[in-house]
Amino acid sequence: MRADAVRNLDAVLHTGARLLAEDPATSIATIAAQAGVDRRTVYRRFPTRDALLSAVYVAKLDASDEALDEARLIEAPVAVALHRYVESIIPVSRQWPLHLRRLIRQDPEASERADAQTGRLRDFLARAVDEGLIRADLPDGWALATLGRLVDNAAHDFPDLAPGQAADLVVSTFLDGVGQR
Repeated sequence: MRADAVRNLDAVLHTGARLLAEDPATSIATIAAQAGVDRRTVYRRFPTRDALLSAVYVAKLDASDEALDEARLIEAPVAVALHRYVESIIPVSRQWPLHLRRLIRQDPEASERADAQTGRLRDFLARAVDEGLIRADLPDGWALATLGRLVDNAAHDFPDLAPGQAADLVVSTFLDGVGQR
């Protein structure tokens, strides 16, 4: 792809993610206008609204995979990996604010990818339990749900916090809230 085509695609995907998160009924014409491209440009790449939405979801899954990889959940010390993950996933959540639930119901491949990402986090949190950073007596899934909510709150309710600052707050709240006493 030419550099301008890559920029246009990136603008359409990010603008689409933001606008569709705000209003799922947003038109392709509105997305194109706000992305600074002609709507025909969008339709050439995405023949339907669902095709655009699917591309946004795939981009979010790709970015989430990168955040998980960068965190080094298996190799790095738990607290370090946790901070890396949170610091990387907050910008992903901000750039791709659409929730994956809708796509997961419609696309088996996306569902498998999302399940694999959740599995990586579950395994990591099990490691944190084994190493004594998280209590073992919590209901199954509690730590994962808590971490997800904290990340979501930091990303969207506190958009002025830099990812590093937000990660500091999320990790300290998470570990102090579910950590060993």
